[in-house]
Amino acid sequence: MRIYATYNIKGGVGKTTTAVNLGYLAAEAGLRTVLWDLDPQGAASFMFRVKPRVKGGGRALISGKRQLDDAIKGTDFDNLDLIPADFTYRNMDLLLDVGDAKLGDNVPGGKPARKLSKLLAPLAAEYDAVFLDCPPSVSLVSENVLHAADVIVVPLIPTTLSVRTLEQLADFIDEFKGHRPDLLAFFSMVDRRKKLHKEITEKLSAERYDVARTVIPALSVIETMSVERAPVTVFAPNSAAAKAYRGLWAELRDREAPRSS
Repeated sequence: MRIYATYNIKGGVGKTTTAVNLGYLAAEAGLRTVLWDLDPQGAASFMFRVKPRVKGGGRALISGKRQLDDAIKGTDFDNLDLIPADFTYRNMDLLLDVGDAKLGDNVPGGKPARKLSKLLAPLAAEYDAVFLDCPPSVSLVSENVLHAADVIVVPLIPTTLSVRTLEQLADFIDEFKGHRPDLLAFFSMVDRRKKLHKEITEKLSAERYDVARTVIPALSVIETMSVERAPVTVFAPNSAAAKAYRGLWAELRDREAPRSS
């Protein structure tokens, strides 16, 4: 089972649209796929037409009172399931910081930063791919995500500050002991008519191996996902946006390496 997380400290950079489209493409490729919507706003849950409510909320899942697979809902697409978010996820940092012997928090290596990893582990019997749609933050939730994921997929707006954010994230991951997730950033909402967008995307993609060559353009069809409530790769499969997401998925798979222990 491979765990992919779409993550950025900043909001509004295309994390959810990326998770939704890549999750669909993984399922389309025949991988048994589940997407966990970790954002209390529940945007991914909305796009897949799943009610953003989990019985017992985040507290029941994080505490171990309810198994993660009990919260899984089907979607309209073959091979693709969803764990919906609800508004209780706004308190997930607090829930993760509460020790629980069932999850191994009181034994060496069983710290709160690894709770999500422990919760996800049983899904390996049912799924080939897990996508985590993460809220924008620097928090215990994001630290859990970084420890749990095999690959961190980072959407970047082509600005100087976004590039600095990527460097900070890479430095933080380099400090991990043991497992370190692979990092693949890509430029999102790119307008090649803008000189700065063009210069930054071309320069960084050429200089850094952890930046994808594929870019996602700034197109209104992507914004339409919230109206169509479906991946753009479904309702506009021949669009430039859909082709870009397919290119990103292909590049992501081509770069994959066995998970380090």
